[in-house]
Amino acid sequence: MPSPKPQATYDDFARLDIRIGKVVDVQPFSRARNPSLKIAVDVGADRIMWSSAQVTNYEPAALLGSLVVCVCNFAPKNIAGFTSELLILGAKDADGNVIVLVPRSEVAIGEPVF
Repeated sequence: MPSPKPQATYDDFARLDIRIGKVVDVQPFSRARNPSLKIAVDVGADRIMWSSAQVTNYEPAALLGSLVVCVCNFAPKNIAGFTSELLILGAKDADGNVIVLVPRSEVAIGEPVF
């Protein structure tokens, strides 16, 4: 298990725009160094954002239409010529697979996480 990170203030957390999004498109990403998928997420307010996510333990069809928790205000990152605009949150299971964080109940797309 990784060591704890340095203490942050609530203001540090409040600067993050963490929202509920809905996966609307999933594409293979063969150019990525680590196995990844290109995932389009509707984050509300007619905004679709793309992410490069190392979640290849999921079938693309299983991700399509699912709700996810994501950070929407990181600076865009160029990954093998693809612009990744948001971070889909997840955690590794005992086998090292990334498990995408999802709300336990139906939540509106674009709803802020606090």
